Amino acid sequence: MDDAEADEAAEDAEDARTPGAPGNPGDSRDGRSGRDGRAGGAGTRPGGRTARVRSQVLESVGPLLMEYGYDGLTIEAVAIRSGVHRATVYRRWRDVGGLLADTLDAAGDDTWRPADTGTLEGDLLALNEELLAALQEEPSLATALIAASFRSEEAATALRRFWEERYERCEVIVARAVARGEIAASTDARQLLVHATAPLYHEAVLLHTAADPDLPARSARAAVLAARGGAFSRASADCPAG
Repeated sequence: MDDAEADEAAEDAEDARTPGAPGNPGDSRDGRSGRDGRAGGAGTRPGGRTARVRSQVLESVGPLLMEYGYDGLTIEAVAIRSGVHRATVYRRWRDVGGLLADTLDAAGDDTWRPADTGTLEGDLLALNEELLAALQEEPSLATALIAASFRSEEAATALRRFWEERYERCEVIVARAVARGEIAASTDARQLLVHATAPLYHEAVLLHTAADPDLPARSARAAVLAARGGAFSRASADCPAG
């Protein structure tokens, strides 16, 4: 038995001794990605060495991706940076796509919720300011993961899952605005949120330019005015013309 096999045997033995309970899908405390069960390996339990190994490995993926790009993110590089044996990394994640997918799934396991400022415009402004800060970080993990998603179908699928969950969390912004009487109940939450945030992606990701500091506020304001004018009404979209 070589060192890698010994490490894996010890890992499996410790996991078997670790008491656990069913976790939420994608819970980062589980040794799996949770969404598809692929990246972290099946049959693992929360806690124990499996969770520590996953944490070590995933914490190395982002820095390597930002420093060296997609082509520099390899199983070997992750093993060296994380201190986890290459055979273990390969066994659990198989390839770079698996590493990226699990990194994105882990990012979605946080407790983030959109701010409640008391107004729709204030909530959208707070959301846009957070988003722009993430996109303009140097280096930016957000933009690095977006770029990597064009090179890996697994990463692209995981990124879509991530954004889908983020949009679902942000729909409360629209629900609160409806409850306050700021906009009509027929407002399509997803359309409003996309229109409020899209200008930031256009500047920071597509054009790769430093966005105007006023862009978050302008975009939030424009989305609010459009929503009040019925631009995102589900009723208008569902009704046939004429």
